[in-house]
Amino acid sequence: MANNTNSRGRSDKCSFCGREKRDVNLLIAGIDGHICDRCAEQAHSILQEELKKEGSFDLGGIKLLKPREIKSFLDQYVIGQEQAKKIISVAVYNHYKRLSQRIDEDETEIEKSNIILVGETGTGKTLLARTIARMLHVPFTIVDATVLTEAGYVGEDIESLLTRLLQAADYNVEAAEKGIVFIDEIDKIARKGDNPSITRDVSGEGVQQGLLKLLEGSIVNVPPQGGRKHPEQKMIPVNTKNILFICGGAFDGIERKIAQRLNTKVIGYSAARESEKIERDNLLQYIAPQDLKAFGMIPEIIGRLPVLTYLDPLDHDTLRKILTEPKNSIIRQYVKLFDLDQIPLQFEEEALSFIVDKAVEFKLGARGLRSICETIMIDAMFNSPSLEKKPITVTRDYAEEKLGHFSANRLKAS
Repeated sequence: MANNTNSRGRSDKCSFCGREKRDVNLLIAGIDGHICDRCAEQAHSILQEELKKEGSFDLGGIKLLKPREIKSFLDQYVIGQEQAKKIISVAVYNHYKRLSQRIDEDETEIEKSNIILVGETGTGKTLLARTIARMLHVPFTIVDATVLTEAGYVGEDIESLLTRLLQAADYNVEAAEKGIVFIDEIDKIARKGDNPSITRDVSGEGVQQGLLKLLEGSIVNVPPQGGRKHPEQKMIPVNTKNILFICGGAFDGIERKIAQRLNTKVIGYSAARESEKIERDNLLQYIAPQDLKAFGMIPEIIGRLPVLTYLDPLDHDTLRKILTEPKNSIIRQYVKLFDLDQIPLQFEEEALSFIVDKAVEFKLGARGLRSICETIMIDAMFNSPSLEKKPITVTRDYAEEKLGHFSANRLKAS
């Protein structure tokens, strides 16, 4: 019979599970014992679960940033949009104050103020959300409203919004209940007409009605892995009372609703003079809740999004700043990409002006800048890593040549 002891008289087996050395892949020796690879993996899993239970979101130790400080952080990444940045900064600041408030019998309870952002495509709605997520100490998630459908239909249930938040909080329910959810493309769930539908609008009005309980504040049973709810599935109850919701959407065509409303008020000479002051190029600044209703948002959901603000359309000067000034600007990203291959890259001023001119022409906002830059730089990115490491300078002529191979229609469709 084989003797399974070492020279010191200790048995070569795991001190935790008792498996012999020949029965495991790896046996790690300690001072007075051993541990096998299976027990080490199990111990690691237990440690991870315990850390999750403790939670990494401790509001008690957070330094509360003032609205000006929050806006200063946003200014590093988002060009322009002063009004929207002010409103989001105040909303986040008030959200933190609400979470730290201790409710006494005679004390006034602060209600949350959910936000809705309206702006053309490419003006920075999602960028604002992603940037604010960089600095937050509460769970934050960005979800897309286009995939949501009414319960029982193909698509995701409304509760999947909270599943993403739970995942961001490492399934720490207490932390998730103090988080922030950004719902993108909220305009895509508008109902098909201003009048209530007589047929089921499973991805429009039905989703809006389902969102009401989340925005208002209630206890919602959330499937931990998302997807469809099943009768035998274990649910996680989440209270949405302290979850701040920020919604964003392009609301394409809402300018016509605004224009119609403004024109109806033009009666008499003095009213006509007032109408002359209206900036026709930026009608979104006059947006009001009734315009959202005319677009197809139900009154109940408008009432639960009390803070309504807009994002300015991007003009030539703003696009020029977006191209180079932010910390993660598009040009800096390309310079960094080539720098990783030890290839110096620079853009001439005239080339940058040409890129901005084309972005204004295609009316795609900041996303148009990315599309145009990708078209111009694709050949250089394909060839330069295989060639001699020489500096690259992008001139206006080079940009015009590369962009000339692609029609404007192709860029608009991208």
